Amino acid sequence: MDRPFIRETALLLLRLVLGVVFIAHGWDKMFITGPVETAGGFSAMGVPNAQFSAYAAGITELVGGGLLILGFLSTIVAAILILLMCGAIFFAHFGKGFFVSDGGPELVLVLIAALIIVVVFGAGRVSLDRVFADD
Repeated sequence: MDRPFIRETALLLLRLVLGVVFIAHGWDKMFITGPVETAGGFSAMGVPNAQFSAYAAGITELVGGGLLILGFLSTIVAAILILLMCGAIFFAHFGKGFFVSDGGPELVLVLIAALIIVVVFGAGRVSLDRVFADD
């Protein structure tokens, strides 16, 4: 197998996994736990404007995850999701140890690292970004 094929396959796989994870978390905030309960949790963590933040986080995760899967506006979406995850670390995970089982930022840090890969390398050839690229 040639290196470009491996790179493109890895970027596709990364986007697909990230997209599914973000859709699942956004779906939970919007339809399982629901925005009212999510806002209550956000309020308890000290998130400002908890109700707006619950909707904003849920919608950003849902739409952002879908756009990552499609590979559309990928670097912008990944950058926005990085900012969202930094907020999650600050409000939800800071001071709770490292491991996700203790409420720590373990998973969020992995998501940030993966999103940085998308920001740096883009969506890859198998993406709508590539379809709409100028070159």
